[in-house]
Amino acid sequence: MTTMDLALLGPPLLAGAVVLSTHVPLGRQVLARGIIFIDLAIAQLAGLGVILVHVVVDDPAGPVVQLAAFLAAVSGALALRWAERYWSDVLEAVIGVVFVLAVTAALLILANDPHGGERLKELLAGQLLWTTYGDLWLPAIVSVGILAVWFKLHAASNPTSFYALFALSVTLSVQLVGVYLVFASLIIPALATRGRRTLVAAFGVGSVGYLLGLLGSMATDLPTGPSVVWAMAMAGVTTALFRRRKAQRANGTSGR
Repeated sequence: MTTMDLALLGPPLLAGAVVLSTHVPLGRQVLARGIIFIDLAIAQLAGLGVILVHVVVDDPAGPVVQLAAFLAAVSGALALRWAERYWSDVLEAVIGVVFVLAVTAALLILANDPHGGERLKELLAGQLLWTTYGDLWLPAIVSVGILAVWFKLHAASNPTSFYALFALSVTLSVQLVGVYLVFASLIIPALATRGRRTLVAAFGVGSVGYLLGLLGSMATDLPTGPSVVWAMAMAGVTTALFRRRKAQRANGTSGR
């Protein structure tokens, strides 16, 4: 791997850091609420908004695409907030139905598009390796705002605020990294470090996953998004096993 190849890692690694900055705290809240598949549903809705605007408008401007994605995502998020209020006992099932409807709607819309398969692949797997620094300034600024609201106003305790911030965060990230990595970035770090109060360990799992996945993708010429997902999963499993062994040793020592 040449120096020039390694230089290409800067923007995608920074994109991963931007995504993780909001997805780590949001993912821990998703896990705590037991609504694991909400990220897939909202990410798919945001992607559906992107597909729709490309069908309606030829070569739409970036802000128009972002707005369409956000409107689709926030509409779905607020609808799920309503469902949580009245159908909390079957909320996961409702989320699953929303995801399936969004996926199949995308398939139906793209059925007669000669580039439909390519568009769908980009939506799901993303194009992380081809991210540029210019693609990151808006997501970075908005992510700072999301984090400020999240921590300063304790948005996790307000369900409506949680759903709105979740929709905004996913809207930004799905166009950077794709649906698969949105889910992985939210759930795997939170799952691997559950029970810990610090966010540092969760962010570390995600960061290692992005780094190793990007390196592996460049070395093997395999798709970047799926490579990062697998690398993050391996980092998460390794972390969880290490924590379990450490806890067992501590319990064995204290029991003597």
